Amino acid sequence: MMQNQKYASPQEIAEYLLTTEAKLANDRYHGVGLPYTKFGRKILYSWEAVEAYLEKNTVNTTKSQAGQKDQENK
Repeated sequence: MMQNQKYASPQEIAEYLLTTEAKLANDRYHGVGLPYTKFGRKILYSWEAVEAYLEKNTVNTTKSQAGQKDQENK
């Protein structure tokens, strides 16, 4: 999971998310995806921001949403 560092390189994030550095670069180019920081020419990702992004973009399946609604209606 998260490292003991506050920031991570694109390589570390790509490995963590099971994706590629090219995908992260493409997302940055298109202005989508994970928030990042530029320090000169270096790209850094905050572990805190990565975790928050993942939490915000977690999708519940339709089946689990239907189950929750059924529980609420009882």
